[in-house]
Amino acid sequence: MELWIPVTIAAAFSQNLRFMLQKHLKSTRLSVAGATFARFLYSAPLVALIVVVYMRVRGFDLPPVQPVFWAYVVVGGLGQIIGTMCVVALFSQRNFAVGLTFKNTEVILSALVGFIVLGEGLSPWGVLAIVIGFVGLILLSDAPGNSGPLLRRIFNPAAGLGLLSGLSFAVSAVAYRGGVMALGDGDTFLRANLTLAVVTAFQSVVLAVWLLARERGQITRVLASWRVAGLMGVMSMIGSLCWFTAFALQTVAYVKGLGQVELLFGRWRPISITRNAAPGARRRGL
Repeated sequence: MELWIPVTIAAAFSQNLRFMLQKHLKSTRLSVAGATFARFLYSAPLVALIVVVYMRVRGFDLPPVQPVFWAYVVVGGLGQIIGTMCVVALFSQRNFAVGLTFKNTEVILSALVGFIVLGEGLSPWGVLAIVIGFVGLILLSDAPGNSGPLLRRIFNPAAGLGLLSGLSFAVSAVAYRGGVMALGDGDTFLRANLTLAVVTAFQSVVLAVWLLARERGQITRVLASWRVAGLMGVMSMIGSLCWFTAFALQTVAYVKGLGQVELLFGRWRPISITRNAAPGARRRGL
């Protein structure tokens, strides 16, 4: 088995847990931007620490950084912020399941963006598998028992948020692979995690500035929610480390295609999260 396969599965599992914790924060304490900021704030220091310790243990120096690396970091970081905020916004939508299903269109969108930006092609079988998965996602978005025209049942505000998040995550994933590749051919783990460390630091600063300008009280709430937010940061760090490592080893389209195993993990819900959710959130299906 190639290394990128178990690494991608671990990333999908960690991402599922992180989304559930982020959903809990959104439904009880924080705004969309605040819940998104919490993810990056609590994971950025952990990622930086891992990079420093790894470099010291292995005796590595920083790889040469090209200007294009910073462009990939900015595009990828902003794309992930937008995508994450769209997913968090989905938690307040009645058609949450539909939106989350459309989020997974990022697989085919990643293939298209990867081809345009990095020139990465797919085998005919790879293209066929992605197209079949895309069609399956569209069919899954039409919940049994719904009435009315098919297009109206499928395409709604939640679907729009899902599609926007899918495109945003596709752009960010391709940019992250581009950033890792821009660091040369050195140690895979170092290149992947150095890119992640820079990205999360950039995202933390961008969202902190946004919250200070538009939602001043949210930073205080994020700090006060350190128990759940801190755990979410740990899961975010684990998931991101795995995603970036997988991107360094394989094309984005294949990694995201396998990452759809997240849909299976999404059927599992920790009892503690459900019990601790606010009563109003449970009534809304959050």
